[in-house]
Amino acid sequence: MTTAEQTLAPLGPLPTTVRGAQRTLDELWSQTDIETRAYTGNIIALVSPRHQDRVRAALSGLEGRFAGRQIIAVMEPSASGRMSIDAELVPQKGLYIERLTLLASPGQLRGAVLPLLRSATVNHVWWASDEPPAGPLLTELANVADQVIADTLRLDIPPTFQYALADLGWSRSAAWREALAQLFDSLDAVAALPRVTELKLWSDGRNDRPARLYAAWVASKLGWTNLDAVTFVRGSGQRQAGDLCGVELSGPGGVNFTLKSDGPELVQTRVRFDKVDRVTSMMVPSMTLAEGLARVMARPERGGTFEDAWTLARASLAGDAQPKSGAP
Repeated sequence: MTTAEQTLAPLGPLPTTVRGAQRTLDELWSQTDIETRAYTGNIIALVSPRHQDRVRAALSGLEGRFAGRQIIAVMEPSASGRMSIDAELVPQKGLYIERLTLLASPGQLRGAVLPLLRSATVNHVWWASDEPPAGPLLTELANVADQVIADTLRLDIPPTFQYALADLGWSRSAAWREALAQLFDSLDAVAALPRVTELKLWSDGRNDRPARLYAAWVASKLGWTNLDAVTFVRGSGQRQAGDLCGVELSGPGGVNFTLKSDGPELVQTRVRFDKVDRVTSMMVPSMTLAEGLARVMARPERGGTFEDAWTLARASLAGDAQPKSGAP
C-alpha cells in the first residue's frame, strides 16, 4: 500500500443542491493538498434503494482512470418534496473520486442528473436496478451516453450504434469464453468441432441470463440458428450467483469437450473424441461486480460478436423453461 493510499481519508458527505454541487465539491477539494483532479469521465448509476449498498461497493472498487465523477441516482418512487443530494470525495487507489448521491423519484431525477455531468468527458450510464425502467429517465440519459451498462436481456435493450452497450453478465463470462477457446488450440480438436450437436451449461443461482448469452455465443460460432440444442442446469453453488460453473459440448461417437468448476477459481477440463482423451486444469477465477464493471468500461463492446449472441439469446427467451437442477 502506498503512502497516498494510507493517508487519504474520505471527505464529506455534505448536503448540497443541483446548482450548488460543483461549489460544494470545490470546497471539499480545498481541504486536500491535491492540485490535479481526475477528469476521466462520468458514471451515472441508477439504482433502487435496496441495491444501493451493492452499487456503492462496486463503484468503490473502480480506479479513477475509469470515471473521476460518480453519480449515484437512488430511485425512490414514493419520494416526495425536495430531493436530497450529498457530495463527497472518496479515496480510490491513491486518488480522490468525486461522488454525488441523489435520492429522489425518477421524475425528479430527470432534470437533476444532466446538469451534474462533467462536460467534455466520456459518459457511462449504468442501470443497476433489477426493475425495468418506467418512464423516459433511462432513454434521456442514453441520449448523452457513450456507453450504457445494463442487464440487456432482462431490460430488452438491443445493441445500437448510438452508444456502446455493455452487459455485466457477458463481461463476467469472458474468462469462460477464453477457456473454452483454449480447448480448440489443437488442429485435431478443431476438426472434431463440426461433430458437436449439443451444449449443456451449468450456472449458479436463479439468473441464467449470463449463461444464455454464453450459449448464444457458442451457438453463433457453431453456426446454429437457435438454442434448441442447449440445456440450462442450475449449478451447485461453488460460484457467485449468475456465474457459470460448467460447460459441456457433446456429439455422436463420444465427442465431448468439458469445463467443470472446481471451487471459485479452478476449472477442470476434459477433451474426448476418437482415441483422444486429454485432461487438464486452468485458472478461471470468479469476477467481482467491480471487476466486471471495470472491464466493460475499459473495453466497450463494439462489433458483431456480442450483437450476434444477444440476438440469439433474446430469441430463445420466448416460452423457455426454467433451468433444471443438478451439479456438473
